[in-house]
Amino acid sequence: MVAPPCAMVIFGAAGDLTKRLVVPALYDLVRAKRLSQQFQLVGVDLAAKTTAEWNQGLSEVMSQFVAQSGGEFHVDQLDRAWRWLTDRMTYLQGDLNDPGTYRRLGDHLAALDKEPGTAGNYLFYLAVADRFFSVAISGLGTAGLVNEKPGQWRRIVIEKPFGHDLGSARALNADILKTLNESQIYRIDHFLGKETVQNVMALRFANGIFEPIWNRAHIDHIQITAAETVGVERRGKFYERTGALRDMVPNHLFQLLAMTAMEPPISFDADAVRAKKAEVIQAIRPMSEAEALRRPRAGHRGFLHTRRCSSRPVRGRWSSMGYPPEDPGLQETRSWSKPDSNSRSHLNEKPFRGR
Repeated sequence: MVAPPCAMVIFGAAGDLTKRLVVPALYDLVRAKRLSQQFQLVGVDLAAKTTAEWNQGLSEVMSQFVAQSGGEFHVDQLDRAWRWLTDRMTYLQGDLNDPGTYRRLGDHLAALDKEPGTAGNYLFYLAVADRFFSVAISGLGTAGLVNEKPGQWRRIVIEKPFGHDLGSARALNADILKTLNESQIYRIDHFLGKETVQNVMALRFANGIFEPIWNRAHIDHIQITAAETVGVERRGKFYERTGALRDMVPNHLFQLLAMTAMEPPISFDADAVRAKKAEVIQAIRPMSEAEALRRPRAGHRGFLHTRRCSSRPVRGRWSSMGYPPEDPGLQETRSWSKPDSNSRSHLNEKPFRGR
């Protein structure tokens, strides 16, 4: 199925998420012929760039995927599909706190509606820090860019983390619903787009061998391993504010946990699957503060030096920042870098009750 004509706007176009995940995923869609000929991609970021410079930077990242064959994206060479995508890219410099950014974006989108003809359909992807979610949505609302008309749609994709705790998540939800209808909001976890993750559902519920035995009578325990091929690298500012635990566990790993332990849904539409996932999360026995403090602290921080994953070296935090491996100042921190840390969850839900 080919998507309808639309303009996709990425806020945070010069950021790491756009380079490593969003644009490569769009490239895969181009190769699969899933995007309309009228598709347009607009990047918005504070960085002072031209469209040509933005394209060049993305091409360099895509070239790295070519060199690292066997990755999650199907990039064998920068071919006609990549040129098809870059021909449809434009870049706007702008500050999300500046109302003028949204006015200029509105003028640009109006021009794209006329030529090449995006039909007034806009998809806004917020690949920015969560503190900008409300700012961007409010700016779009004030500029009239999320108002839907008959025959047109306007949608917002909000990346994780959706708030930093329950209170902030509820506050953010209430804030964005002042501007948007619920049907316009897509709260996503990009891990769910990975082929391996998508295959979990098929393995569990459509495989005649595994489906009957996927329960506590036949499974002793389950380990979920997040083997990243990318280290902290130059994302220190992000990790200092967000932290590796908040970046991975409450979203990516809990999604995998829910998909692994959920009961069969009555259907595979979004609401039915979400309801069964929620049952799993509700069934997790919370760990008391005393239990948490008794757990060994080793390994709770990301590794600091180079390790190997999928036969490739992955640079740790200190290695990527240029620290020498024998820096005496790192002796204490090395006690945190054990690679065999485990976290345990206890489920009180059938089919894994008691595990």
